[in-house]
Amino acid sequence: MRDVLGWRKKFGVLGPSTNTVVQPDFEAMRPAGVTNHYSRIYTPNSHAVSNETFMAGTSIISDNVVDAVKSVMTCSPDYLVMGMSAITFYGGIKGADAFQAKVERESGVGISIGSHACTAALKAYGAGKRIAFLTPYYPVANDQVRTYFTEAGYTVVRDICLKCPSWTGIAEVPEETLRDQLIELNGDDIDAIVQVGTNLSMIRLAAIAEFWLDKPVIAINTATYWHALRQNGITDRISGLGRLLEEH
Repeated sequence: MRDVLGWRKKFGVLGPSTNTVVQPDFEAMRPAGVTNHYSRIYTPNSHAVSNETFMAGTSIISDNVVDAVKSVMTCSPDYLVMGMSAITFYGGIKGADAFQAKVERESGVGISIGSHACTAALKAYGAGKRIAFLTPYYPVANDQVRTYFTEAGYTVVRDICLKCPSWTGIAEVPEETLRDQLIELNGDDIDAIVQVGTNLSMIRLAAIAEFWLDKPVIAINTATYWHALRQNGITDRISGLGRLLEEH
């Protein structure tokens, strides 16, 4: 017997309690027969994030992941989807692998994480190896993202960190600001742009931007949910949210 609504797959979604974007973003990409079940990782909302405190703040999120996993597993999901990106880049490829393995050991099911999903998306596009990326983070965290992509075989030509002052403030960055940052990142010397930071609302803007920039623009929420669908044999083509979901 299958769940009457999640008759194809039930996804458990792990995200910080301060994140207000992942849940509606994932719902926008959800095909019929798939259900999303959000489990909040307890996260105090810091209102004075800085380069010095960013890593400590995200470490709290990492420490609380297992509790969120235990909670969501009570609904017997088939698979997990990580709705927080920063900690999936820490420690490069080995760090990402270790994080994924920790969650999979605890849950007994697979998980899609943002870092690996972004590299899978770049490969699916057949994009070149020169990229730029945008985050809501601070330089100390951008360094971790750059290390991950470098270890994955990409050359990071440039990056931008928005230095958002609070966790909830990430969701308050207007699309006009994000549009301007994409324009600043773009150039003939890059093959693709990646947006990291799951509380930035980018799934629709990225789809529009890749049309007028004529290159892949990958929003991490799109990449992560796409990866989860494809890892579970769900190949539905979803229109209006970019080439990744429409063509790959």
